[in-house]
Formats: sequence, C-alpha cells, structure tokens
Amino acid sequence: MLFIDFPALSALAAASATITQPCSCCTVPLAAWQRLPTSLELERFEEIGTLREDAYEEPTFAEYHPHGTRYDSEDAPIAPRYYPANLSQVVRCLNCGRHYLRYNEAGGYFTELRIRALRPALLVDAPL
Repeated sequence: MLFIDFPALSALAAASATITQPCSCCTVPLAAWQRLPTSLELERFEEIGTLREDAYEEPTFAEYHPHGTRYDSEDAPIAPRYYPANLSQVVRCLNCGRHYLRYNEAGGYFTELRIRALRPALLVDAPL
C-alpha cells in the first residue's frame, strides 16, 4: 500500500475541508476516534494509502497530547508518527471525496474498526 507522507496527508486534509455537500459519511460526527458506526458502509470507502511507514517495524503505542487532550478528544492532534494515526490507512468516501483515517483496534479477544475525520487544523508533524 502507498505510504502517505505529511505533505500529502496535509493536502488530502485540505481538500476534504473544502467539501461541503451533504453525504452519508458525515451524518455521524467523526471528529474524534470512534468505532465505525453501523450506518457507514465499508464498500463506500476506498483505501488510498497508509500512514504506517514500515510494515515490518513495530510502531509506537505512545500518543501525542501536548495540551492535555485524550484519544477520544475531538481536538486531539493528528500526529502521523504517534498512535493510533501511525497504524492508520487513509480512506476516501466514494460518494463525496472526504478523507478519513481508519485503523483496526486489536485487543485481547476482539478487533474493531475505528475511524476519524481527517481535519487539517489538527495535523501535527511531530517527531518521535
């Protein structure tokens, strides 16, 4: 899968921010990470790339919250080198063209797709 670097991710986020048409992909607020809502149809999204730099290297599970936000905060930064963005694929809605981050949360006995809107104001190119 194509690796998406920070400049390309920023361009995709900026393009998403200009889309104003109503769409089924944004009927549920996706500002913060959350479980994939049942109202979203997986086949209406296409994967366009990954934020995982090296598929063979163990990614960090450290999160990036310099201003006290949390994983589920709507204003939490999106830092591609930090969890969970570093495990994410960038997906595009086939109906409207908005971009989202999506990853598979894998816990002891379950897996669950999680999704978050790609918002340009929250992108941070933070080093590890």
